[in-house]
Amino acid sequence: MFELLSNFADEAGPLNVFRYITFRTGGALVTSMFIVFMLGPMIIRALRLRQGGGQPIREDGPESHLLTKRGTPTMGGLMILLGMLAGTLLWVDLSNYYVWLILYVTIGFGLIGFYDDYLKVSKNTHKGFSGKVRLAIEAVIAITATLGFMYLETPELSSALTFPFFKEFVINLGWFFPAFAAIVIVGSGNAVNLTDGLDGLAIVPVMIAAGSFGVIAYLSGNAVFADYLQIHNVRGTGEIAVICGAVIGAGLGFLWFNAPPAASFMGDTGSLALGGMIGAVAVATKHEIVLAIIGGLFVLEAVSVILQVASFKLTGKRIFRMAPIHHHFEQMGWTEPQVVIRFWIIAFVLALVGLSTLKLR
Repeated sequence: MFELLSNFADEAGPLNVFRYITFRTGGALVTSMFIVFMLGPMIIRALRLRQGGGQPIREDGPESHLLTKRGTPTMGGLMILLGMLAGTLLWVDLSNYYVWLILYVTIGFGLIGFYDDYLKVSKNTHKGFSGKVRLAIEAVIAITATLGFMYLETPELSSALTFPFFKEFVINLGWFFPAFAAIVIVGSGNAVNLTDGLDGLAIVPVMIAAGSFGVIAYLSGNAVFADYLQIHNVRGTGEIAVICGAVIGAGLGFLWFNAPPAASFMGDTGSLALGGMIGAVAVATKHEIVLAIIGGLFVLEAVSVILQVASFKLTGKRIFRMAPIHHHFEQMGWTEPQVVIRFWIIAFVLALVGLSTLKLR
C-alpha cells in the first residue's frame, strides 16, 4: 500500500495519509485483526483434526489443567503470525531494513517454536527438542540480526548501551554488544514462552509491550520528537511501529479464540516468535533496559523458574509451590481468571512506568 499509493499523493491529496506511519500502523492493526478473525476458525479446525488429543498437558502441573485443558489444540500462534505478517507487509515501507531484520527474528523464532510444538504433539509429550540446541539456534538468529542493526546505526550508537532516566549516559560495549543483545532477544523469547501457561495470560501483556515499543520506535525514529524528549534518535526505526500495530491487531484476533475456555493455545510457535520480536525491537531502538521494565511480568515469570530450579538443586527445597509463578498463585487458591486479569494489570502498570522513562530524564 505504501509503495503503490504514496507515489500518487502529489496528484491525489487524500492519498498523502499513506505516507504517515501512524495511519499505516492503524491500517496494519485492523488488517491483521481482520485476517485472524477470518482465518482463525479454519486454522483451529485444521489443528484439531491433525493433533487429535491436542497439546500434551504436564503431569506435574496443576491438577485442574488435566481436566480443563486436555484436548485443546496448540500451534495457535500460526494465526497470529499469519495475521501479523499480512498486516505488516501490506502497510509497511518495504525498503526499510529494520523491518526485515525484525521479521527475520520473528519468523526464525516462530519456526523453532513450530518444530518444538510439532515434536510435542507427534510424540505426545510436553518435552520438545533439546533445550541446548534450541537456545543455540536462537542465539545465532539473534546475533546475526544484531549485527544487522549495528550496521544500520550510526557509529556512536551501534554498540552502545543506553540507560533510562539519563540524557547522555551510555556505555560502549564494543564487540560484546552482539552477545549482550542476543541475551536480550533470546531471554525475551523464552520469558514470554514461560508466561504462556493460562488462557489469555501471555497475549495481552505481549500486546501491551508491543504497543509501548511501537510508541518508543516511532519517537526514536523521529528526529524532532527524539530531540524534544532527549532520547537517542535511531533513524529508520519509526517504521517498526507498523509491525507493533500488526502484532496488536493479530493479538486481539487471537484473544477472541484464546479467551477462557481457550479454543486453541498459542504454543511455542507464537510465544517464542512474539517474545523474540519484542526483544529485537528493544535492541533496534536502543531501549534494552526499558524492556526489563515494560516486560517486567515476563522477567518475573522467568526469574521464578530460575530461582525454583536453583533452590531445589542446591537445597532440595522449593521457593514457590509451583513455577512459573502464575502456577504458584493457582496453588494458593486464586482462580485462573483472577491470576490472568491481575497479571494483566501488573503488565499495564509496568508499561506506564517504562513509558515514563521517555520524559523523566
